[in-house]
Amino acid sequence: MTDTLGKGPLAGLRVLDIATIIAGPMAATMMADFGAEVVKLELPGVGDGLRGFPPLKEGKSLWWKVTNRGKYFGTLDLRREEAKELFLRLVAQSDVLVENFRPGTLDRWGLDVDTLWKANPKLVVLRLSGFGQDGPYREMSGLARIFEAMGGLTAISGDADRPPMHTGYPIGDPIGGLFGAFAVMAALWRVAQGDQQGEEIDLSLTEALLRIIEVLAIEYDQLGVVRERAGNRNAYSAPSDVYLTSDKRYVTVAGSTARTFANNARAIGRPDLIDDPRFCDNTSRVANVEELDRVFGGWIASHTQDEAVAAFRATGGTLAPIYSIDQIFADEQFIARGAIVQVHDEDFGTVGMQGLVPRFRRNPGQIRWSAKGIAADNNYVYNTLLGLDDSEIEQLLAKGII
Repeated sequence: MTDTLGKGPLAGLRVLDIATIIAGPMAATMMADFGAEVVKLELPGVGDGLRGFPPLKEGKSLWWKVTNRGKYFGTLDLRREEAKELFLRLVAQSDVLVENFRPGTLDRWGLDVDTLWKANPKLVVLRLSGFGQDGPYREMSGLARIFEAMGGLTAISGDADRPPMHTGYPIGDPIGGLFGAFAVMAALWRVAQGDQQGEEIDLSLTEALLRIIEVLAIEYDQLGVVRERAGNRNAYSAPSDVYLTSDKRYVTVAGSTARTFANNARAIGRPDLIDDPRFCDNTSRVANVEELDRVFGGWIASHTQDEAVAAFRATGGTLAPIYSIDQIFADEQFIARGAIVQVHDEDFGTVGMQGLVPRFRRNPGQIRWSAKGIAADNNYVYNTLLGLDDSEIEQLLAKGII
């Protein structure tokens, strides 16, 4: 290990990342944030497709710089027979492998899980795919919009009288990344307890989306209810919608308990609503949502965003301004918490991006650098980790293996 050893509870853990685009790489990046040494291997001369994703600055993907921050970058063409031995040597000194090839791809290249475990019996292998390693859809493409749509999230998003809507960001990918990082930690706990065998994790990104829409499955199973789109209204509490302020900005109101409703009613100067039998409990408030939207929406429409926020905060109400990213950068809470941090970048000096989430008090993590150029750390991977000399590395380069 070098003096760039990460800081955090995962320091000393080595992760081999051969995944592409967002979900798999993000799972590995979450581990890098908290101290793991992550070695990312890409196809020589081509690299991860995320390198070409906009937004771009001077031809460089800014998305790439965040999603793959804190890693070492090497190249290796796993399709080549000569690459197999190098890869297995890296596997032998790694704790985790993250991959998101279509199911069966590594097997065809002679890198099935039994071969990996022969090189390293304790290896934890995280496999991410659109639909899982088996089943009739196993070889189907798994882009975010596909598993958001088929996992049930898109159907409940949007207005009732409009087509279903995807969010403005491929949210299914980072959700999959978080599931992946958690799964690896669960598997590593068994290894830490003395288990001499590794684990193979089969993460279906479609099933990850299905998992987070938690209540919809039991609601359908037990009540036969198919949840429909309700726009910005929350189907489970009221008032709970998005409202336009007098200065043409937006706020959102939330809250399902008696206490939050009381605080919200006081914020708009209507304490009489608290004892109104139409609004005596959450079920009654949901049934009378139209009237609550009229009352709350009318009050908010006559006040600026700042006035509405101040009034609700004064009573402990649950209203929030709907922020764009520039407002997040300027907000005193995010500033006080250092939620946006400046990170070293090889192209632009420093770049601002989200900090570590969550925070550890005694053993915090660290963002070491933003994602680098292709093959930036080949010398580290092949010289420092595998002990190859310069001539051997040059031969591999000449053959296009790395």
